[in-house]
Amino acid sequence: MSSIPRHFFLEKAFEEWAYQDKAFPIDCGQTISQPYTVAFQTMLLELKKREKVMEIGTGSGYQASVLAALGARVYSIERQQPLFERAKKLLPLIGFPSIRLFFRDGYKGLAEFAPFDKILVTAGATKVPELIKKQLKIGGIMVIPVGPDKVQEMLKITRISERKFETVSHGDFKFVPFAEGTKSGK
Repeated sequence: MSSIPRHFFLEKAFEEWAYQDKAFPIDCGQTISQPYTVAFQTMLLELKKREKVMEIGTGSGYQASVLAALGARVYSIERQQPLFERAKKLLPLIGFPSIRLFFRDGYKGLAEFAPFDKILVTAGATKVPELIKKQLKIGGIMVIPVGPDKVQEMLKITRISERKFETVSHGDFKFVPFAEGTKSGK
């Protein structure tokens, strides 16, 4: 993570604090997660090089960059058009041209590219979306914060078989809400 210039992902007003372990606002009412949360979610994925990862919630593109730097083949979905456009321009400029970005509804996932080795959701869901779970390969891992608006429980879900999933909780976190649909403009 230290090789990724976090200050590039923040608004100018927050650049001098970019390397503190804090979340900051980015645009469209969204935030860039604190480095601890990015590292924790990444650790739970048990990522191996060349694995195909679907990230839901591109935001600034910081988490996608971390995954790509670790050797993942990243497919990232963003529902907010301004964030999508900014990440689409920024990521190739800072050395991540292979991250595939999609302006879509994250609740639908990317069925045409499934199954995924890993799935990472970077927004707080009220429940685990079944459609997304089905896009995980057998033996794959999904990490998703789930709970009410104020606090979510970080879940690590492993697909054991076609119909069986194992879920383990890894504590409470705070995320912006996982919303359906897409949103153009600001």
